Amino acid sequence: MTSNHYHTFHETRLRVRYAETDQMGVVYHSNHLIWFEVGRVELMREMGFSYRDMEREDGRFIAVAEVQCRYRAPVYYDEEIVVRTRLKTVRESVVVFSYELVRAEGRTLLAEGETTHIVTDSRMKVAALPEKYLKAFRASMAK
Repeated sequence: MTSNHYHTFHETRLRVRYAETDQMGVVYHSNHLIWFEVGRVELMREMGFSYRDMEREDGRFIAVAEVQCRYRAPVYYDEEIVVRTRLKTVRESVVVFSYELVRAEGRTLLAEGETTHIVTDSRMKVAALPEKYLKAFRASMAK
């Protein structure tokens, strides 16, 4: 998976907590997926809405249908990392986000991945994304 820079990434900085590491002092692999979520939520906030608003006000959920993550380098306790998040694909009922995790210092690529989401209603039935979100997502992709 290579980085596509046809639009910009949103960046979120995090510091690795001790609890996120294993006995070898390396970040446990599933934490990368949690960091993807942090980046995704912050990207939506930058677009002018929160995921919580989407759920509460519009009864729409973006359920994770698929996750891919390629690990490039170990991440250690107390390192500052940057989660780089962007929208890759937006369709009426499918949204794909792309991620890069990099060291804040030196920008070493630590991991890269994608999450594919199916838009659902509160009964977990596939549903269309309301127009206001489609517009916001598409505007973000055009940057």
